[in-house]
Amino acid sequence: MAAGDEVELAPRDPDPSETYSWQLVQQPDDSTAELGDDPVEHLIPDEPGTYVAELTAPDGSYTLTVRAFPGKLSPAVPAGASGRSGASGRSGGRSGFESGRRSGQISGSGSGVYGDLAPSEEGEGGGRPRLTLTPVVEDDHVVVEAEVQPHPSGTESAEDIGVEFLLDDRDEVDHDAVEQTDRELRLPLAALPDRARIHAVAVGEDGYSVADAVEFKRTDEGELLTDGGTETADSIARQTVSDGGQAVQPEQTVASRQLYHPPEWAEDSVIYEIYVRTFGDSEGSAFDTIVEKLDYIESLGVDTLWLTPVLQNDHAPHGYNIVDFMSIADDLGAREDYERFIDAAHERDMKVLFDLVCNHSARTHPHFQAAVDDTDSEYRDWYEWRGETEPETYFEWEHIANFNFDHLPVRRHLLDAVEKWAPLVDGFRCDMAWAVPNNFWRELHDMVQEDDEEFLLLDETIPYIADFQGGLFDVHFDSTTYFSLQQVGGGEDPELLLDSIDERTNAGFPDHAGFMVYAENHDEARYIVDYGKEAAKAAAAATFTLPGAPMIYAGQEFGQRGQRDNLAWEHADDDMREFFSALAEARKTITALSSAGDLQRVDYEVTDGDDDRVVAYARTTGDGGAVVVLNFDEASATVSVPAEAGEMDLVSDEDVGADGDAVTVDSVAVLPADALAN
Repeated sequence: MAAGDEVELAPRDPDPSETYSWQLVQQPDDSTAELGDDPVEHLIPDEPGTYVAELTAPDGSYTLTVRAFPGKLSPAVPAGASGRSGASGRSGGRSGFESGRRSGQISGSGSGVYGDLAPSEEGEGGGRPRLTLTPVVEDDHVVVEAEVQPHPSGTESAEDIGVEFLLDDRDEVDHDAVEQTDRELRLPLAALPDRARIHAVAVGEDGYSVADAVEFKRTDEGELLTDGGTETADSIARQTVSDGGQAVQPEQTVASRQLYHPPEWAEDSVIYEIYVRTFGDSEGSAFDTIVEKLDYIESLGVDTLWLTPVLQNDHAPHGYNIVDFMSIADDLGAREDYERFIDAAHERDMKVLFDLVCNHSARTHPHFQAAVDDTDSEYRDWYEWRGETEPETYFEWEHIANFNFDHLPVRRHLLDAVEKWAPLVDGFRCDMAWAVPNNFWRELHDMVQEDDEEFLLLDETIPYIADFQGGLFDVHFDSTTYFSLQQVGGGEDPELLLDSIDERTNAGFPDHAGFMVYAENHDEARYIVDYGKEAAKAAAAATFTLPGAPMIYAGQEFGQRGQRDNLAWEHADDDMREFFSALAEARKTITALSSAGDLQRVDYEVTDGDDDRVVAYARTTGDGGAVVVLNFDEASATVSVPAEAGEMDLVSDEDVGADGDAVTVDSVAVLPADALAN
């Protein structure tokens, strides 16, 4: 984080009946920052440097290290965003964590070395560098390797950018045993505790990167640990420990994990959003209706299901106004029905995402009603208020009330809800992620992945925030590409789609960040209604061929025109449905279209048709490539493409060759181009 930004300090796994307090035990010499007496505090570093806050809890004392960089390095945050990540350890302690140790700062370039940086000259540009950490287990050391990439419009090279490592405050690491260079941190196996988490940021003259983190963990020989990153199983470093050091146990292995990489299954998933209350066309519970459609959904190539909220609510059909966070909505069925649906999905190797609402409750929630009726109610502090009976909310929404996350019972209640539903599902789609304190998401992320390293957190943040990649969420709504698709549908140059993918890098997302790419969802009008069938097919093809996990909003695949209406199954467009199935098949069988594929711009020319409605690009891996041509016009186009591209469209399985190096494209053509392999 940067000086002048705010970081929330809150006890983890709190017991609201107990007493918690914070104090600063280390801060820069010129700092006058202070903390109050509340269990949840908000630290605003006023000087660059290292701050260490100590939490006194019922079961002991815990430390949290916060590294603040100069304010001029602070990245821009879109209006309405809730702040930036910036702590290394975590906010507060949790029962069983050790305390009383050193603060945990290890600096690759010298503590505070960036405190006196001069501002960039006017017009020089620049922006956030990017960082990826790789954990390695050698014969007698564990090693963290840092790869730095400068901002694409910056003037710095990778060599100009420093790296600061921080050891997690929760782990008993002997700081004197740590060896470090500018790009590497090493720890002898003999000094490795049962668990060691290492965080780092890259810092240059124009900004600092999103944080990255890795973990080394001792485990019994043969116990399987999965890699939380994008690498194959070969990247799960294991080393039988046999050097006889004090920290070594016989017949143990050391496993490593990239903590902020998305689960591998999520990166290459095809997601299907179900607006629960208008999906079905039969009697019985909504969940049984979905079960009846699972074979159909599977035929689309879908492997991940996202259901809009299923909890007890105020009867608004969208379900986001919750009145009971612990119960399934009566109108949808019983918990047993929900679990039967999940079991049926899992039998088909489908993942299930639970739509998690944490920012607010409905105003008909019993706690809110009690708080309105009696200002002395124990539930008054559960909510934020703008008047005696009027709660804080966003966008003047009339039916919800924002929770007060400074109140421990709120955090406890929501964490209890997470503990109730997480074991059933494979991930959470996190509603209004931008409106909930970053630190709460950090705790939730650690909590669910402690039990299941493959558990997914998908954020709804519009526009996206790069720092949400640093230990808060695994995959992000790609709202930038969504808005570009809207502009293209309205007549703008389709090259905007490539610019939107570049914007991920410009915003500071590292290469390992995951995104969900979509053209429709339950909050927006149907693309086919606004822009026509051919443009809707091209937009869908964009979501399946650009980097990211494609999402289909139920009904999109057969030309549904109503945004939240009952799905018109009887009027389904079979041509559209078959088109979506073919897109999904191409996405799953063409390696270049997978998460392993890079995006490359290519030269192309529209020789017949509207050249303002066409874009072409390549996806490549080390083993092969494909050229993608999208046409948003109602009429077909003839497009000259790189000579390396073939003439067989891998979506339609038809020859689309025209004269010379040209192809004829209706809405999309995906052409083999293995000669472009990088």
